[in-house]
Amino acid sequence: MPADIKKLLDQYEAQFNQIDFIENDPICIPKSFTNLQDIEITAFWVAMLAWGQRKTIINKARELFGRMDNAPYDFILNHEEKDREQFLDFKHRTFQSLDTLYFLSFLQWFYQKNDSLEKAFTRGIQVGDQTIENGLIAFHEFFFSLPEAPQRTRKHVSTPKRKSSCKRLNMFLRWMVRSDENGVDFGLWKNIKPSQLLIPLDVHVDRVARKLGLLERKQTDWLAVIELTAKLRLLDPNDPVRYDFALFGMGVLQYDDLKKS
Repeated sequence: MPADIKKLLDQYEAQFNQIDFIENDPICIPKSFTNLQDIEITAFWVAMLAWGQRKTIINKARELFGRMDNAPYDFILNHEEKDREQFLDFKHRTFQSLDTLYFLSFLQWFYQKNDSLEKAFTRGIQVGDQTIENGLIAFHEFFFSLPEAPQRTRKHVSTPKRKSSCKRLNMFLRWMVRSDENGVDFGLWKNIKPSQLLIPLDVHVDRVARKLGLLERKQTDWLAVIELTAKLRLLDPNDPVRYDFALFGMGVLQYDDLKKS
C-alpha cells in the first residue's frame, strides 16, 4: 500500500470525521436520543431507509418517529394493533406500509424478549470470525423468522447470502460499534469489534476507491466490500472502516475534480 494513499485518506478522514458531519447526515436522527433502545431503533430504521438524498431521508425519518410521539422504544414496546393504523400511509420510495408494519411487529416481538438489538446481530458471529459476515447472514434469517414476514420486505434488509454489498447494514453497524474522540459514531455495542466491521460501499465510496486503486472488482457487491475492507485493514487493522469518512467525503466533494484543480 503506497504511503501517499494512507496519508491522503488520513487527511480526509480527519476532515470529515467531525461532529459537524452529524447535522446533515441521517445519523442526526439517532443522535437526538439518549436512551440505548431509542438510539438502536432509530439508527436501524434510518439506515434501512437510507437511499436517496440525505435531506429526504432525514425528513422521512422525522415523520416516522413523530408518529411514535418521538418515543420509539416506548411505542415499540407498548403499542397495540390498532396503533399501527397511523402508519398505513407512510412510505419512502419502495418502502411501503406493509414493510413498516412488519418492522413494528418484529421490533415489538424482539424487545419484549431482549434489552438490546445487539443480540440479534451477534447471535451468528462465531469465535475467530474476522468480519461480521456470519452475523449479517444470521440477522437476516432471524429478522424474517416470524410467520407473518412478507416476502417483499426482504429486499429492504440485505444479506451477504444474496451477494449484496449490505451498505445500509454496514453503515448501521459502524454507527453502533466504532467510536473515537470525535464523537460521530456511538460505540455503544461492545460484543462486535471495530476490526470486524466492513465498509459501507455506496456510489461515492465505490468511485473514489476505484480511482485510488483500492478496489479492482468490477461488480459493486459483497466480494467488493470484502476486497476494499481488506485493503483498508492494511492501513488500520483495528479500525478499517474509519476510512469510510474519507472515501465518502472525497466522493461528495468530487475528488476527481479536486485533483484537477
